[in-house]
Amino acid sequence: MKSIMAVGAGGAAGTWLRYLVSHQLPFDFPVGTMIENVSGSLLLGLLSGWFAVKAPKDWVKAGLGVGLCGGYTTFSTFSADAVELLHKQMILPAAGYTAGTLFFGIAAAAVGFTAGQKAGGGRL
Repeated sequence: MKSIMAVGAGGAAGTWLRYLVSHQLPFDFPVGTMIENVSGSLLLGLLSGWFAVKAPKDWVKAGLGVGLCGGYTTFSTFSADAVELLHKQMILPAAGYTAGTLFFGIAAAAVGFTAGQKAGGGRL
């Protein structure tokens, strides 16, 4: 039951953060979604690295990982934004957005994981 409550609370917080980021940026290009997904990848990587060393309770992992990061990041919006750019015949921006989000998201997760392990006192 604790895990369910933690996921709900984390998801609400993550969704609220996503809304704030998306609606504060004055761009036509989906910069907000890219920022959310890359920073969320960094955060989830950081948490995963820390969890690998510190092993917190399952409800903490669920609340922060599935809840907060899951509510904050959004693959469906990323996909829909890419399709919208393609629909507008913006082929190069769509390709750059897609490649950039994937590259920087994976890089951010890797950096976060390493930092999380180090922060948790683990060896690199």
